[in-house]
Amino acid sequence: MTGSGSLPTPHPDPADAVGPVGTAGPAEAVRRTVIVSGVASDSHTWNLIYLQMLVEELGYDVVNLGACVPDDLLVRECQARRPDLVVLSSVNGHGYQDGLRVVEKLRAIPALGETPIVIGGKLGVRGAESQERVGRLLAAGFDAVFDDRADAVVAFRGFAAVLPGRAVGGLL
Repeated sequence: MTGSGSLPTPHPDPADAVGPVGTAGPAEAVRRTVIVSGVASDSHTWNLIYLQMLVEELGYDVVNLGACVPDDLLVRECQARRPDLVVLSSVNGHGYQDGLRVVEKLRAIPALGETPIVIGGKLGVRGAESQERVGRLLAAGFDAVFDDRADAVVAFRGFAAVLPGRAVGGLL
């Protein structure tokens, strides 16, 4: 700022701050926001902390809603924050049932219609999910399903790396 009464130069539109995938625009790069959440029936937290750290490593800001998140709270937070990605996690084996229910509520909100929503973890009590059940989760509105398989973390990282307007400055 120079001289009396001068106003600072306004910052450019944040939407213009990110260039093509993997490149930053102006000096201030926009960090994308990801909501990480447990499902209503799952009280585990270690998985959510792990996911938060993984997603932050990829260059995103994370809002971790924690465990036992009621569907309505998740919906309200997603409406208010308009995240670039929603990541749901379950390790109690009931993620399939909870996921089907909550993704329907999230997809009913027009503003979240294009928001990528994924679910992962131990989604059923039998280990890795069948293709039929994964197909049902995808048909219900999830963009990807990362069930209880050894390569789930690698697959998730790959998914996050190709998101439109992905975070800048993250590790891949």
